[in-house]
Amino acid sequence: MTKVTIGLDVGGAHLKVARVEDGRVVSVHQIPCPLWEGLNRLDQALQDAATIIEGHSVCAITMTGELTEIFESREAGVLAIVQRLRERLQGELRIFMGLKGFAAPQAAIGDPLSVASANFIATAELVARLRPKSLLIDMGSTTTDIIACDRPLGLTDAERLQTGELVYTGLTRTSVASIANRAPLAGQWQSLARDGFATMADVRRILGDLPDDVDQHPTADGRGKTQEESLARFARGFGRDAEMRHLPTWQVSAAYVSERQLRSIHDGALQVLSRPRGEVRSVVLAGIGASHAEKIADRLQLPAYAFGTLVDASDDQREWATRCAPAVAVALLLHK
Repeated sequence: MTKVTIGLDVGGAHLKVARVEDGRVVSVHQIPCPLWEGLNRLDQALQDAATIIEGHSVCAITMTGELTEIFESREAGVLAIVQRLRERLQGELRIFMGLKGFAAPQAAIGDPLSVASANFIATAELVARLRPKSLLIDMGSTTTDIIACDRPLGLTDAERLQTGELVYTGLTRTSVASIANRAPLAGQWQSLARDGFATMADVRRILGDLPDDVDQHPTADGRGKTQEESLARFARGFGRDAEMRHLPTWQVSAAYVSERQLRSIHDGALQVLSRPRGEVRSVVLAGIGASHAEKIADRLQLPAYAFGTLVDASDDQREWATRCAPAVAVALLLHK
């Protein structure tokens, strides 16, 4: 009889789902789940994932969604999410508690801070087994994890923001104004409005390097996702209107912002690597921004491997296994 393990990574913006059958990753999906709009969004995401989840033997769960502002605290968020999953999912549930491993929901409820934002530990633990002495760079839509997998240092978001292991910037949802307060434009430095006119998804559309299937949320102004509409939002932060005939000029400004973001991730990586008695021989790339994180590996002069190439997965699922690494990791860790 086929053993089916489901991995769920419940984030504040997405639900990531991985299906593992007899140790092989056969299906991985990322489903929009704007949890800040209410727990009913999680209900809808689970419903959308029903065909992937059905017939499972056990469900392995990790999360970062407890940070969402609808919860008064991280503890309250963990309790609410675990309870909702107990109500909506059939069969055995196992909650990932970081270094403490997996536990039944009741035990997890008794120690919510071990559950909170522990998904990076699952990915790091699996990578440490599959490719020791690796630096994990997982660039998601909102944040980037940078972990020396054999020796993680911080265990909470607060600690990791100090150690360089968490850089609060991501491929699509990060506001341009949080990355730069000025940029070059037509031969001059231009101050930027510190407002949420545009996101990094807009920057990447302007540059033409955003995959079609990763930006799953509405734009900052609720308008469309063409390059022209992205350019209009980006230019608004400069206090200007934009015309497509000046696209090459604006692309230089966008490239500067992109580089500023990449530099912040590179700085985090250097901080992590600066710790004594650590040895890193390669970089493992994960998240929807894996191809961008590969540039960091090039700068570090280290060989890079996509997470999805390290696991037993169907060829057509390797890219999404890379993009949804924590969901895949908890499923495989529990499956074994």
